Amino acid sequence: MRVLVTGGAGFIGSHVCERLLCDGHEVSIIDDLNDFYSPALKRENLGCITSAGPACFFHADICDEIAVQRVFDATLPEAVIHLAGRAGVRPSLEQPLLYEQVNVRGTLVLLEQCRRLGIRKFIMASSSSVYGAANRVPFREDDHVSHPISPYAATKIAAERLAYTYSHLYGIGVTCFRFFTVYGPRQRPDLAIRKFTEKILQAQPIPVYGDGSASRDYTFVRDIVNGVMAAIEHDFAYEVFNLGNSSPLSLSDLIRSIETATARKAIIRRLPDQPGDVPITYADVSKAGRLLGYAPKTPFEQGIREFVDWLACRPVGQASACPG
Repeated sequence: MRVLVTGGAGFIGSHVCERLLCDGHEVSIIDDLNDFYSPALKRENLGCITSAGPACFFHADICDEIAVQRVFDATLPEAVIHLAGRAGVRPSLEQPLLYEQVNVRGTLVLLEQCRRLGIRKFIMASSSSVYGAANRVPFREDDHVSHPISPYAATKIAAERLAYTYSHLYGIGVTCFRFFTVYGPRQRPDLAIRKFTEKILQAQPIPVYGDGSASRDYTFVRDIVNGVMAAIEHDFAYEVFNLGNSSPLSLSDLIRSIETATARKAIIRRLPDQPGDVPITYADVSKAGRLLGYAPKTPFEQGIREFVDWLACRPVGQASACPG
C-alpha cells in the first residue's frame, strides 16, 4: 500500500515509517523539520528510516495548501497516517495561535486533499489530553471531552471533530488514536522521561511539579506502533481508540524506576503544579483490544530499561542514533 506519513521524522512517526517499510509498504514522508526541538534529531530519525528501506521525503509544512497538494499529487497515497502537529500542554499555553494553526488547519488541509483525491483511509494521532481533568478512570472513548483544560487539548478535540465531519460528508474512513504518554528510543528531549534520565545521568537536578502523586499511563512506542499498524488492516467509517498501557505510574514511582535503571540517585527540585496539567491519565484499551487486537506487551520496567540503554549509548548533547 502507498502510505503518506505526516510528521514522519518525529519520534513516533519515525518508528511507524520503519515498521511500514519492514512490512512492505511504499512510504512517503512530509515533515517541516521545525525547531520545536533540534532538527538534527529529526534528520537522524530520517536516517534510521532509510536504513530500513527507501522512503520519499518531502520537506514541507502541512499548513501550506499548495505544498501539500503537490505532495499528494506526486505520491497518490492510498492511506494517510497523520502524526504531524504541535505537541505539549505547557508550550500551548504560550503559543495557542500556533497550536490552532498547525493542529486544526493542518489537519483540515490534509482532509481536503483526501476528499479531492478520494482517499478512503485516514489514520490520525490525537491525545489523552482531550479527556481533561476527568472525574472517572480509566478513560473510555465514549467519555465526554467537552472540558479541555489546555489549548493543546482543545486543538486535538477540534481535529477529531473535523475528521468526523469529513468522514460523514465524504466517506473518508477515519481511525483516530488517543495516545497516552508515549516513551522509548528517540523520545523527544522535552518529555519527562528523557529529560529526567538525561539530568540524572549528568547528576543535575530534575524539576518535579507538584508532590509527585500525578500519574501517567506511560506507553512504550513499540506498542503504539502495533496499534497504528492494526488500523492499516481494518476499515472503519469513523472510530476513536485509546492506545495506552492501562497501567498508570505516579511521578514519584517514575523517578524511582529511572533511578533503578540508571543506578543513579535523582536530585529533585520541587516546583508548584503547572496550569493545564491533569492529575492522572489512565486508558481503557478494551475497545482497541476488541476491534484491533491491540494488547500492550511492554511492562514499564522493560520499556524504561530499553530506553535507558539506548540513551546511555549516545554521547551527551549529540543527536540520537538508531536503536539496535
